[in-house]
Amino acid sequence: MTLLRAFTTIGGLTMVSRVLGFARDILIAAVLGAGMVADAFFIAFKLPNLFRRLFAEGAFNAAFVPLFAGRLEEAGKPAAALFGRQVFAALLWVLLVLVVAMELAMPWVMQAVVPGFLDAPEKFDLTVTLTRITFPYLLFIALVSLLGGVLNSLLRFAAAAATPILLNLCLIGALLSAAPFLPTPGHALAWGVFAAGIAQFLWLLWAARRAGFVPRLIAPVWNDDVRLLVRRVIPGAIGAGIYQVNLVVDMILASLLPEGSISYLFFADRMTQLPLGVIGVAVGTALLPMLSRQVRAGDMAAATDSQNRALEVTLLLTLPAAVALAVIPEPVIAALFQRGAFGPEAAEATAWALTAYAFGLPAYVLNKTLTPGFFARGDTATPMKIAGAAMLANIAFNLLLMGPFLHVGLAMATVISAWINTALLAWILRRRGHLTLDARLRRRLPRIALASAGMGGGLWMLQGPLASWLAGDELARIGAVAVLVAAGLIAFAILALGLRAVRPSDLKGLTRRA
Repeated sequence: MTLLRAFTTIGGLTMVSRVLGFARDILIAAVLGAGMVADAFFIAFKLPNLFRRLFAEGAFNAAFVPLFAGRLEEAGKPAAALFGRQVFAALLWVLLVLVVAMELAMPWVMQAVVPGFLDAPEKFDLTVTLTRITFPYLLFIALVSLLGGVLNSLLRFAAAAATPILLNLCLIGALLSAAPFLPTPGHALAWGVFAAGIAQFLWLLWAARRAGFVPRLIAPVWNDDVRLLVRRVIPGAIGAGIYQVNLVVDMILASLLPEGSISYLFFADRMTQLPLGVIGVAVGTALLPMLSRQVRAGDMAAATDSQNRALEVTLLLTLPAAVALAVIPEPVIAALFQRGAFGPEAAEATAWALTAYAFGLPAYVLNKTLTPGFFARGDTATPMKIAGAAMLANIAFNLLLMGPFLHVGLAMATVISAWINTALLAWILRRRGHLTLDARLRRRLPRIALASAGMGGGLWMLQGPLASWLAGDELARIGAVAVLVAAGLIAFAILALGLRAVRPSDLKGLTRRA
């Protein structure tokens, strides 16, 4: 499996998921708007996902994938499968205890997470109810992440990359079919999240069985392999926990702002998730097992080349996306979400948050590309320390900026802390000799930036001739944004090729075996 093939497999399926995700969010915005039920559901949806990133996609998977890939490289598939089953059992029992404890303690947890809701008892009670429905999703999605790590280590990326599609289908189906029969549409969405966890788990369980990995319900085993995993998880868990503290702080502060602030931030963040998911997550997911196996085999030249090509691909695709979102945020938000309960004021407030998030998009994606450089070498402690520094910066800038800029200030603080995180990751990797920009990457980066800037200038000027469409009805707004997107893609492609920021022949170099 080559890096490009892995990236295109993951990125292509993630693109399908993100398109469905946009359809889901458009439907949610039209039905829920940006009021009480929307704010309550978004908190209920975020909380299990915070723990998922801590127990699965964050520290746990970062420690598990290099160890599993190492067993696979050195001792073969049977030894790796045994290790995977032991870890599966340990994770299952830990999560069962956590889910039960959180269900019982949910009212007290919500008092800490959204203190601003206490002044609105109906909103607070609804948030508690919806979160109790969604929280078991953590159990299933964490096990999904582990099974995905196994499949990715076996260089089988498609099944794991397809799992988010099931989440979006479940949420769309629940909102369309169950909402009329439940107290609020938020209840339908919460039960859709619950059902999605089960569907995603069964899907990856089937895929893992096809790949020869059959997890079993066994008692937890405390042996040398599991102890090594725990030792590597602890610093990474602290680092991931620091990041989750960041998100919790954001939720606490957003709950103190005017109603709708949580929803504005959610919808703006969703716009950045398309390039982040398709590019950053795809490259990071493909890069970690490849780097792990290359480092374990002692092939440092291949590891350096993989890191450089990953950086090149991510920046080539991310910089133009960031520029476009910063230049035309309001037309994009209005075309996608402004209908039904989501009015022009909500669209404008969301667009301001999107402008801020756009400046952080390259940092978010680079974080996904740089951290495998640490994890592949068994170092989960350094990213933890860097995350701690970024968290302190985020809290400080939150408190500084939320007063004058409200929800946009929270978005700005997130962007600043993301760039601090990225800069420290790159600096330390470079100091250790694990990040060396080759001649090709040094030559391409300024050309990519110049092509992106030229595209942004063109989009800014094109808004004038399209002003009447942009201010028109829903169909006119959608048509104007379609013209802007098409023009941006064509302009960037022409500029990138003309400036030699990319060449068609690059594909041959990227498709060599990793």
